[in-house]
Amino acid sequence: MTPFLDALSLLLVYSAIAIYAAAFVAYTLHLARRASTPAVPVTVRVPVTAGATSTTDPDLAGTPTTPAPDTAPGAAAAPGGGRGAGKAARVGFVLTVLGWVFHLAGVVLRGVAADRVPWANMFEFSLTGTALIIATFLAVSLRVRLAYLGSAVLGLTVLLLGVATVSFYVPVVPLMPALQSGWLVIHVLVALLATAFFGLAFLVSLTYLLTTRRRGLPSRLTRLRDSLPGPEDLDRLAYRLTIVGFILWTFTLIAGAIWAGRAWGRFWGWDVKEVWTFIIWVLYAGYLHATATRGWAGTRAAWLCIVGFAAVLFNFGVVNVFFTGLHSYSGL
Repeated sequence: MTPFLDALSLLLVYSAIAIYAAAFVAYTLHLARRASTPAVPVTVRVPVTAGATSTTDPDLAGTPTTPAPDTAPGAAAAPGGGRGAGKAARVGFVLTVLGWVFHLAGVVLRGVAADRVPWANMFEFSLTGTALIIATFLAVSLRVRLAYLGSAVLGLTVLLLGVATVSFYVPVVPLMPALQSGWLVIHVLVALLATAFFGLAFLVSLTYLLTTRRRGLPSRLTRLRDSLPGPEDLDRLAYRLTIVGFILWTFTLIAGAIWAGRAWGRFWGWDVKEVWTFIIWVLYAGYLHATATRGWAGTRAAWLCIVGFAAVLFNFGVVNVFFTGLHSYSGL
């Protein structure tokens, strides 16, 4: 029965990848249609909240911003998008929800086949992590319109799932003794949620850099840039997403130390995985501190956010695979 459930789980994941790819196409059409008609620049004043953004970024000095049609529920259609762009975004959202249902079913079946939580090795971690990225994207989209991020989120998800199914797949195996703990559920799940929020903040920061680039862009990219939310809105959204991710990552660090104390009799041992988890925490703590107290809003904050997520990807894709230690649970 276990091999059958495992095979069915994999089939559902392949189906989810195909649906996500279709959603990626729909969101890409949405962006293309938004870029097809020039947007009308409108100068707006954005209230600055504590620790968020201000107009201290020299790249933004004296630069008008455009309305942020994707940043608030009930906002008007994109100036350069028209009805076609809105329809493509709605199709992309529906396909994303459908793909996530297949994806979630695949994750659940993998857990049923293994008779445990489905995040005990690299393959399962990838399945559950990408499902949480999509779930976070959908949940945030209910509060803040994120259609402009759809192509990036779906493209990243398809890439990660493709790598996972091709390079990380392993059959269902029992848990090793060190992982047979309730802390596996808490520690890893919270780490996955933190990664999902960091991933969204990373994509928002990349979008911010596009909106602040004023020279050397083709005309279509210029029109697309002008139809995106204003830089201040993007900077503030990246900051808020990072705060949530940082709180979750802090809990991950603390829970991991408690688990290590119970499993190995010490809370900290400078294992390579522990070191990189701490490095990631320091990078994001530096981002939040610099943004809140040093006025590092704008481009510098965006680059710090990007560097932080690069460290997350390195921790997942390199440390887990190529480094040995007490946390060598990749299953490869």
